Amino acid sequence: MWAVGKPRFYRKPRRYNPAMLETPRIHLLPDLLISQIAAGEVVDRPASVLKELLENALDAGSSTIQVQLEEGGVKLMRVSDDGNGIAVDELPLALVRHATSKIASLDDLERVGTLGFRGEALASVAAVSRLTLTSRATASGGSAGQHAWRLGGEAGATPEPAALAAGSVVEMRDLYYNTPARRKFLKSASTEFAHCSETLRRIALAHPEVAFTLTHNGRVSLHLARSDARARAAAILGEDFLAESRALDATAGPLRLAGYCALPAYSRARGDAQYCYVNGRFVRDRLLTHALREAYQDLLHGSRYPAYCLFLELDPATVDVNVHPQKTEVRFRDSRAVHQFVFHAAQRCLAGPAAAPASTAASDQTAPAFPAAPASQPLPATTAAAPGQHFAAASRPPWQGSLGVGEATRSAAYEAFAAAARLPLAPAPAGESPATTSDDAAPPLGYALAQLHGVYILAQNAAGLVVVDMHAAHERILYEKLKRALEQQRLAAQALLIPAVFSADEIDVAAAEEHSTTLQRLGFDIAPVGPRQLAVRSVPALLLAADPAALARSLLAELREHGATEMATAQRNEFLASMACQGAVRARRLLSVAEMNALLRQMEETERSDHCNHGRPTWMQLSMTDLDRHFLRGR
Repeated sequence: MWAVGKPRFYRKPRRYNPAMLETPRIHLLPDLLISQIAAGEVVDRPASVLKELLENALDAGSSTIQVQLEEGGVKLMRVSDDGNGIAVDELPLALVRHATSKIASLDDLERVGTLGFRGEALASVAAVSRLTLTSRATASGGSAGQHAWRLGGEAGATPEPAALAAGSVVEMRDLYYNTPARRKFLKSASTEFAHCSETLRRIALAHPEVAFTLTHNGRVSLHLARSDARARAAAILGEDFLAESRALDATAGPLRLAGYCALPAYSRARGDAQYCYVNGRFVRDRLLTHALREAYQDLLHGSRYPAYCLFLELDPATVDVNVHPQKTEVRFRDSRAVHQFVFHAAQRCLAGPAAAPASTAASDQTAPAFPAAPASQPLPATTAAAPGQHFAAASRPPWQGSLGVGEATRSAAYEAFAAAARLPLAPAPAGESPATTSDDAAPPLGYALAQLHGVYILAQNAAGLVVVDMHAAHERILYEKLKRALEQQRLAAQALLIPAVFSADEIDVAAAEEHSTTLQRLGFDIAPVGPRQLAVRSVPALLLAADPAALARSLLAELREHGATEMATAQRNEFLASMACQGAVRARRLLSVAEMNALLRQMEETERSDHCNHGRPTWMQLSMTDLDRHFLRGR
C-alpha cells in the first residue's frame, strides 16, 4: 500500500510564464556572435589557432616560419613568415568571414590544392582574441613591396604603416578574453604548449623544405632547418625510428604511397607514433588507419600499436577535404580502391624476407651486396629421433618435415668454412682462408657457426655476426607455411604410428564429433575412444614435432568458442599462429650445423621472417664496426 502524502513520481508544477506562450521571432544574429559561433568549431584551443596560421603561411609560399608562444599560446601567439604577404587593400578582407584568395568557384572547391581554403580562420580567431595582422606584399618582380601595413582585429580598424622586411606576422593575444566560459575549458600552460608543439611537428614533417622555429616563454624549444624528407623525419621522429623502419614507395595509377613503416619491434602501447598524410595534409582517417592495422595483422598481436609515417598522394578531385571543421578527416570517392592500395603496399613493405637491416645499410655503404643463395642440394638425413615422438617416419630428424633439412645449402665454399668452424683453432691451409672464402659467397643471414645455450644460432655473414632466435624464426616459418597450405587446400596430414590418447571433457568429445569435417580439413584426425577420452591419429605434417594432445585441446577450444565458420576468417590466423608456436623447435634443443643452416635459408625465403607471430624480432646483426667499437680496436 502507498504511503499517504505526495505521489511517488510527484513533480512540482512550473510557474506560469506568459512569455512561454509567445512564438519566438526569427531574427538575424549579430556578425560578432556569428563569428564566435564559428570560432567554436574551428578554434577549440591554441593548437587549433596555430594549425590555421601555419597553413596560411605555407600557402603563401614561405620558406622560413617562426612561432613565438607565451603561456602555452593563451597569452600570446605570434607567427612570422617570409611568404608573399597581403596587399594593403586586401588586409580588411582577410579578417572578414569566408573571404579567401584560394577558391573562386565550385570547381575550385572540388579540387582543393591548398591547406587552407574556407577563409574563416582569421575571422574566427579575431572574434575570440585580440588579433593584429602585419604584412608586406611581394611586388610583381619578386621583391618586397614599398611599405608594410598593420591592421587590428577590432571592428572599424584601418591599416596603418608598419616596419616589416617581408612576409606576414599574425599576432594573437589573450585567447577567449571575451568568452570566459570557453577559457575555463583550457588546460594548463604546459599541456597547451605540448599540443602546439605536436601540431607544429605534424605540419613540419610534411614540409621539409621549410625551416621552423618554435619559442616558448622566450626559450627556443624546437628548431628545424631546411632539409630533405629523411633528415626531417629523423629530426622529428628520431634516428631510432628510421633504424627500425622500412622505406615504402608504391605507385598504382594516380595513387602513390611513400614514407616509412616501423617494424613490430618499434610498436607502441599507444597510437601516438602514427602520422598519415593525404596530399600533404595530416589526417586521422578511419579507412587509412584500418588498412594499415590490417597490414600489421600478422606481425602485431594484442594491444600494441604500429608506428608509421606515410604520405598518400592522389588526384585532389577524388578526395573531399571539407568534411570536418578542423579538416582532420577526409572522404575518398573510391574508398575501397584506396583501402586496398594502402593495405597491399604496406603489407608488401613489411612482408619482405630477412635482409640486412636499414641501419647497417645506411652506416656501411661499402658493404658488398649479398648474392642470391646458391641452388639447394639434399643433405643426408640423420637418424637421431627425439624421445616421446609419435611419428611414423621416425628415421628422419623430428623437425625435418616442418623445416625441410633437405632444402639446406652446402656450397663448396661452405665445406671449407664448416671444417674450420668445427675446429676453430686449426690453422688454415697456406694462402687460403676458409672464413674469407665463405664471406665472399655468404647469403644474407650467412652460415651457422654454433648454437648458444640451445636458444640462439650464431652465424657469420659478410657484414659480421648474426644472432638468430631459433624458436621465434621457426615459428614464423611454420605459420606462413600453414597459411599457404590451408589457402591452397594442401594441408597434408601425417598419420601417427601410435595414436596420442588424452583425457577430455564431454564437451570436447562432442566438439570433436560435431566438427570432424573441419578437423580433417586442418589435417587432424581426432576420434573418441571412450566417454571422456580422445585419440589423435593424425596431425598436419608441418607440425610433427608438436605435442598432439596439446594441439588437439587448443583446436577444440577454438572451435567451441568461434565455430567452424569464423575459424575460416580472422580467428583462423590466430589459431594457426598458436599451432605454429607449439610446433616450433623448442629452446635447449641441440641442432646440427646442417639443421641450423636449413633454418637460415628458409628464413631468407619466408615473408615477414624478421619477426615472429607475436611481433618479437627473430634475428639481429652485429656488424664488424659494432664489434670493433665495443672492443676498442683501432684506438
